[in-house]
Amino acid sequence: MVFFGVERNQIGGSFPYSIFMNMSSLHELTLRRNKFTGNLSKDVGNLTMLTQLSISNNYMTGIIPTEMEQLYRLNRLSIAENYLSGSIPHGLFNISTLQVLSFSGNALSGVLPPNLCQHEALPIFEELYLGENSISGPIPNSISNCSQLRILALSENKFSGYIPTDLGNLRLLLRLELFSNNLSSNLDFITSLSNCRSLNRLTLSNNPLYGAIPPSIGNLSSSLQQFYAGGCKLNGTIPAQIANLTSLAILSFSDNKLSGSIPKCLGNASSLRVVFLNANMFHSSIPSSLWGLEDLLDLDLSSNSFTGFLPQEISNLGAAISIDLSMNQLSGSIPDTIGKLQNLANLSLANNRLEGSIPVSMGSMISLVTLDLSHNNLSGSIPKSLEELQYLNYFNVSFNSLSGEIPSGGSFRNFTMDSFKGNEALCGIPRFHVPVCPGVSNHVLSKRKKVERALFVAFGVVAFISFVSLAFILIRCKRKVKTTREVDEMISVVPERISYYELMQATEQLSESNLLGIGSSCSVYKGILNDGNAVAVKVFNLQLQGISRRFDVECEILRSIRHRCLTSVLSCCSNEEFKALVLEYMPNGNLEKWLYSRNDCLNFMERLNIMIDVASALEYLHHGCSTPIVQSDLKPSNVLLDEDMVGHVSDFGIAKLLCNGDSMVLTNTLGTLAYIAPEYGSEGLVSTRCDVYSYGVMLMEVFTRKRPSDDMFVGDLSLKSWIEMSVPKFTYQVIDANLVMNVEEENGDKIVEFTTSILELACKCSAHSPNKRINMKEAVAELQKIKRGFLG
Repeated sequence: MVFFGVERNQIGGSFPYSIFMNMSSLHELTLRRNKFTGNLSKDVGNLTMLTQLSISNNYMTGIIPTEMEQLYRLNRLSIAENYLSGSIPHGLFNISTLQVLSFSGNALSGVLPPNLCQHEALPIFEELYLGENSISGPIPNSISNCSQLRILALSENKFSGYIPTDLGNLRLLLRLELFSNNLSSNLDFITSLSNCRSLNRLTLSNNPLYGAIPPSIGNLSSSLQQFYAGGCKLNGTIPAQIANLTSLAILSFSDNKLSGSIPKCLGNASSLRVVFLNANMFHSSIPSSLWGLEDLLDLDLSSNSFTGFLPQEISNLGAAISIDLSMNQLSGSIPDTIGKLQNLANLSLANNRLEGSIPVSMGSMISLVTLDLSHNNLSGSIPKSLEELQYLNYFNVSFNSLSGEIPSGGSFRNFTMDSFKGNEALCGIPRFHVPVCPGVSNHVLSKRKKVERALFVAFGVVAFISFVSLAFILIRCKRKVKTTREVDEMISVVPERISYYELMQATEQLSESNLLGIGSSCSVYKGILNDGNAVAVKVFNLQLQGISRRFDVECEILRSIRHRCLTSVLSCCSNEEFKALVLEYMPNGNLEKWLYSRNDCLNFMERLNIMIDVASALEYLHHGCSTPIVQSDLKPSNVLLDEDMVGHVSDFGIAKLLCNGDSMVLTNTLGTLAYIAPEYGSEGLVSTRCDVYSYGVMLMEVFTRKRPSDDMFVGDLSLKSWIEMSVPKFTYQVIDANLVMNVEEENGDKIVEFTTSILELACKCSAHSPNKRINMKEAVAELQKIKRGFLG
């Protein structure tokens, strides 16, 4: 036998060494992502013909037997993500055929051999993964002799001593990952790394490196995309030569002792997407060139001593999602142009010396979720335009010099006094613990008079209405049966409330043993009601501002829809201190769990049926409701599976009712980034076609078992472009191997053929232009046709 493999199944028990005792010709053994337990037997050394051995992602314990050193033909060895302990047998590093060695994610200790790659050992060694262990001692200088090494991943261990200065001999190095150790250095190794012309990822964070960043940093590979050096006790300045790194996307030097100013030339690094320089000692002003990074997504300069003003050019950061300039000494006013940052979700300018008024234009920052302007010298009133920020859930303007009435509409309904304290001249409703605004009392009296006049007129017409009503009594009696039926249907749609105490009893006081999952805004518990029925209790975290509105949105959506493939709300519980929805209990969890679990695996028809269920639910939301509904956050974790493995679309906390047509603007990008449509993220335009795009991406994910956020998708390569390049000619290269594993060749070919049709449909759903996407009616029809063809 040349190959034996069992992947991603639920096979458990001790490792089955006895099966292989007489298989002297076995070349490849793959048993990863199962439930194997026990120790690695010494008998594995008998498989001397093995070239590949993978037992990663199991539950193996014990030590690595030294008999593995006898596997002299071994090319790839992976026992990552287990529970192994002890040290790595040094003899493994003498296997001349070894290319890949992966022991990451265990509990290994000991030290590395001091003579790595010496005397022509490991001549073709390319990848070493030892991260997330407890290996100690120095990194051997001899590792620089591994001339073919491309990946060196030693992060999250206990390595100490100096980083070897001859690492530059590894001229083919792509990734060097050393973060979270106890390594020190005089930083000369950075100079030597200039010889590694293909280096694209360098992670040094959380090591006591000390010292200043050398100018030779500018000589690093022009391919370098990610550079992490946070928490390294660095001092001095950032050399201007860093601008030579023309491909740099992520620049992280947070939590150091860097000082001086940011080099002006950094603004020329147009490839930058993330800049973390927070928690340092920078002073002077922020260079104007930095505001020209139009593609920057995340900027954190907080906890420094920056001075100067915020320029009008801040509006150039139109792609930014998060900007944190808090804990500095910025002065002047907030420019009106800041309102153009319509993709910005998080903005903090707290703890500065800003003055003037809050710009009315901030009401145009439609994506804002958090806004912190506290501890400044701002004056004037809080603009009512901020009521339009419908997704704002954290707002803080405390300890300023603001005056006038606090807005009470929109998101302000959910804010508390903590958002406004320290502003003595503010007034508003009593809930904010501020004085009532002048003129409110007269307004109330005037309103009362209007009500009295309205009541007087109403009493005048009561008699007339009563008389006319008698004329319809007989007609109404004839329609009694129909009306009763309609009322019964209404009652079944609108959930009755359940008491807090019954929910506490059902979930055993929200016991951890009943916890099904935790989200960003809620926790879900299994509960058993008094009638014996199992339910899922979705408890909202009221400590998050704005959560009450999300609860209301989900209630409004769920009580107005009825479909077998949508989550049904059975009841609810709401008071000032507790809000929860009682939903159908889904015993099989969510689709994401089944896709990526090491224990569970869905076959072709199971995946197809679930995706037909999801498509049917979306067809109903888009075309079967009086007001079209956009789910807005479609992804595998929001597809729940009942006892019959029927898919149910869930989580309507940020769903949208398209009351004014088939699309709306004035929204934000609260959906999960990897699944959202281009126009949703760039223009704030949401429509049913956004759901279609997300569905297309999820369809690709389900049949390839590749997350759209997978590490392989960098630069211009995405899940979508990968599929488009591969289908139909190379579908077999992208299809999830589980779908064709352990099936007859004929059936395997059939699965590849129909998966090709599914992925072609996914491409139609995820077309870049909304107008070129098919709708969900067409998608359901196409999927049903594919299903009939497969079963035919």
